[in-house]
Amino acid sequence: MSKLSHFDSRGRVAMVDISSKPSTRREAEASAFVVMSPEVIRALPANPKGNPFEVARIAGISAAKRTAELIPLCHSLPLSHVDVRVELCENGVSIVSTAATMAPTGVEMEALVAASVAALTIYDMCKALDKSMEIREVVLQRKSGGKSGEYRRQNQQEQQGQQQIVNRRMKK
Repeated sequence: MSKLSHFDSRGRVAMVDISSKPSTRREAEASAFVVMSPEVIRALPANPKGNPFEVARIAGISAAKRTAELIPLCHSLPLSHVDVRVELCENGVSIVSTAATMAPTGVEMEALVAASVAALTIYDMCKALDKSMEIREVVLQRKSGGKSGEYRRQNQQEQQGQQQIVNRRMKK
């Protein structure tokens, strides 16, 4: 297992030095889900504050651009693309964000911040109707580029299947 990258040899917090790393294309996708009651779902199209999906989309994009201000040890990145998709589902709102750059470090945090802030914006715009909404499953779905290469999150069934294999091996 790798060591935590934001600590020096004496255990002090340190920003990672990326000055010797080459700039390469890097992409990331993150997602979040806002669980809400059927009443809130029905009320969404008639929200007097405006279209919450467009507001959440713009909030997520703006937040991605400010990630280095929000997360203390994140590098400021020249983002070449950020998008946030917001979609009404049966039991809530699904949010998917994507980010891309040509830089010496990845855009995972920018994608995660975009999805998180978009979810918080949905909550803010709908909280007058129901404060019991839940923001769930803020996760990195995939990333590409850089030294660590490709990452793709497994779906829950794949994870459970792998855990069963591990459990069987441990019992032997």
